[in-house]
Amino acid sequence: MNTRIYFPIKDVMELTSRSRTESIKDAASTSTYSMMGWYAGNETGQIPGAFPEKWWEGSALFLALLQYWHFTGDTTYNALMSEGLQWQSGEEGDYMPSNYSSYLGNDDQMFWGLAAMMAAELKFPDVQGGFSWLSLAQGVFNTQTARWDTTTCGGGLRWQIFPYQSGYTMKNSVSNGGLFQLAARLARYTNDDKYSKWAEKIWDWSTSSPLVNNKTWNVADSTQMANDCADAGNYQWTYNYGAYLMGAVYMYNYTNGDEKWKAPVDGLLSKTLKTFFPNGDIIEDVTCEPIKKCNFNEILFKGLTSSWLAFTTLLVPETTAQIKPKLASSAEAAAKSCTGNNNNSCGITWYQNKWDGTTGMEQEISATNVFLANMVNFNTGTFGPVTSKTGGNSSSDPNAGSENDDVNEQKPITTGDKAGASILTLIFVFGWAGAMAWMMVGG
Repeated sequence: MNTRIYFPIKDVMELTSRSRTESIKDAASTSTYSMMGWYAGNETGQIPGAFPEKWWEGSALFLALLQYWHFTGDTTYNALMSEGLQWQSGEEGDYMPSNYSSYLGNDDQMFWGLAAMMAAELKFPDVQGGFSWLSLAQGVFNTQTARWDTTTCGGGLRWQIFPYQSGYTMKNSVSNGGLFQLAARLARYTNDDKYSKWAEKIWDWSTSSPLVNNKTWNVADSTQMANDCADAGNYQWTYNYGAYLMGAVYMYNYTNGDEKWKAPVDGLLSKTLKTFFPNGDIIEDVTCEPIKKCNFNEILFKGLTSSWLAFTTLLVPETTAQIKPKLASSAEAAAKSCTGNNNNSCGITWYQNKWDGTTGMEQEISATNVFLANMVNFNTGTFGPVTSKTGGNSSSDPNAGSENDDVNEQKPITTGDKAGASILTLIFVFGWAGAMAWMMVGG
């Protein structure tokens, strides 16, 4: 990585001699540079877009980079983005690459679909000779709706894709909420009611299950198929709320303010702000941060949710008064956490208003997300996601990914596939179980 002169992000955020927008842009530029210091996909012998043992995190990195390019105009990382997003797209254009598909979860694939969807909505140029961004989002949608499972619980998407995976017998919020969001975004972009009908179907199933309570607006993490989804694991995570909120926001915008979607937008937003901002106006994943037990995945959640809250203001402008102060305070606190290692390393727990001693790519991604969330033009409601009728020009392929029917005609799984998948699953499961145990002890 090239030598770079660092300046304290906390000072950038507090500058008074320059516009706040330019100050935030500088902070985002610095954290993005630090974030990319963890990426090796563009180096000789490395795989573009790949992060061994945590494949989905590539999508989180590209989601941040897409917004960085969009809100700042800096094209430094554009070629790298195009390469990585295409490289991991899979042979059928559905983000089921052969190197990883034997152990992916529905949530892993879904996040890559959301990255492609954002690329289309922000008018990131399609790659000549490659899959279009819109078609990649459609490919993910097609393969995931083909997995909609009615054998138990009346429907729903399983957490994992293959029977040998731990988690295959669970249905969880981020997989279903993510598919709901993707369907809603495709509906708005294409104006095709095929997608809006699926969004309605996923939402109605979610609210009939223990995952989403449409009276209290509690969003549970998961539910077990063994008891026909009679109860739920109720750990609270920002991105579960954010995934469903974003879907409701897109449906509200798509339907021109239909009353069916007003209650979910209001209810989920209110519950999100109440639950995950316990320290004033600073976002926090309350299940793991207070006891300092956030794993790699969990560090990313509030950054993703910060982005979704920002896009909420663009699509439902009347939410701006509630959201804008929360994003501003969170960014200022995040900036004060980015003072580590004498190179602006960012921490996990922003509400401490100082570096917490942690270092990692995930911290940089989340900080970048919250800085960029504050670059939304709150006053005009512009500069947001386009549709095919408002300037979007990514090519459509409604049948994308349909040749990869990995449920009804699964490819034979080799012994090597099973061994590799088992090792990775065990690493994740034991790590997750340990974290949950620490949480219960800490509680």
